[in-house]
Amino acid sequence: MRPRKEPSKAVGTDRDFVVALGRGLEILRAFRKEGEALGNRDFATRTGLSKSTISRLTYTLHRLGYLSYNPDTARYRLATPVLSLGYACLAGMPTLQLAKPYMQELANYSGMPVALAGRDRLTMLYLERCRGSNPVTLAIEVGAHIKLATTAIGRAYLAGISDDLRTEILEEIRSHEGESWPAIERGINEALECHARHGYCLSIGEWKTDVNSVAVPFIPTDGSPVMAFNCGGAAPHLSRDWIVSDIADRLKDLVRQVSAISP
Repeated sequence: MRPRKEPSKAVGTDRDFVVALGRGLEILRAFRKEGEALGNRDFATRTGLSKSTISRLTYTLHRLGYLSYNPDTARYRLATPVLSLGYACLAGMPTLQLAKPYMQELANYSGMPVALAGRDRLTMLYLERCRGSNPVTLAIEVGAHIKLATTAIGRAYLAGISDDLRTEILEEIRSHEGESWPAIERGINEALECHARHGYCLSIGEWKTDVNSVAVPFIPTDGSPVMAFNCGGAAPHLSRDWIVSDIADRLKDLVRQVSAISP
């Protein structure tokens, strides 16, 4: 499959971009933990917006029902309508339900969790996850974010997108990582070369020193954004040799099967 072209996120010169709407969404994105309560000062710190702008945005989002407000603490929480948007998004992804039986089959075989994720800026967001039988497993659930640059699933996403979008994202990672960039760049380049040769990407102790993983990009045919499947676990239970000799091919088969039945 050829890499999919996706729209650039650059909006500085986009005259059709609605700045106020973008800022409002940044408020919603400022929440990073389950049940987190934030005040206007927290929003200002996390978004870089002025306090006066923050006050208007939080007031508006509260009036619309997307934020709940506690007058005793002067803090906001995400409200139920935000959750409804998330469920509506998941319901619009038929791949999740189609892929789950194949994911569970590989999880049962390997004993390791198998996941499907999409990009959220410089992270990968878990959209589906099937548990394996191995008691030593990664505590990553649906809705969790993991780094894009050092994980197999993030690198597989990079392998599946267009050259232009990949260049843009890599520049963002370079700017974000600073002095760590040279080592991260080497790991990404090695993963992309591995994908070009073998059809999968690896992260062997690079995201976490005791975790190994393999991932394969999934490019939907309906125009949806590129996603990626992975299988990962504790290094003593998921060795590089086992990944290369067995698990990687099974994961590639999983993606082929899902691609064949996807709309």
